[in-house]
This record gives sequence, structure tokens and C-alpha cells, in this order.
Amino acid sequence: MSKFDQAKMLLKVKKLQKELQKMVISVEKGDGAVSVEITGEQKIRKIHIDPEYVNTDDIGQLERWLEDAVKEAIAESQKIAAEKMQPMMGALGDLGL
Repeated sequence: MSKFDQAKMLLKVKKLQKELQKMVISVEKGDGAVSVEITGEQKIRKIHIDPEYVNTDDIGQLERWLEDAVKEAIAESQKIAAEKMQPMMGALGDLGL
């Protein structure tokens, strides 16, 4: 791979990283009791808990919804990043990345 091709590939990777930074994945659990927003880079932007659903006698349910929402959001962001990176994977190996 020529230096020019390497530079082009690195620019594509940086562009993709910026796209992932701007992307927001939203997940709701418990019929809207809990919502989580993360970026395509798996950084949590926002967690919202609807006070109507807070039951101090069963806080465990709220915790499970929150855990499930975070797990689902991360899995979705990983899937999206993998799909976007897949076409470049061979070329990135040539760069030693």
C-alpha cells in the first residue's frame, strides 16, 4: 500500500470516527421508565428515569431496566461501528492498526 493510499485510509478512519461521535443511539426499557442515549463511540450522553416508575419497594426492577438499556445501547453502537468499519478492515491491517 502506497503512502498516498495509507493517508487516504487514515482520513477515512478519522471521518468515520467523527461520524460515530455525532451518532446518538437511544434505548428505552420498561415502557419508557428508563431511557439511555449513547454516542456511536459508546459514551453515555444521557440517562433518564421517569419518576412515575420509581417504586422504592422494587428498586431492583428499575436497576434491571437501566442495566438492560445500557447493554442494548452498547451492543447497538458496536454493531453500527462494525458495519461502518467492515469495508476498511483489510486496508487497516496493511497499516498495522
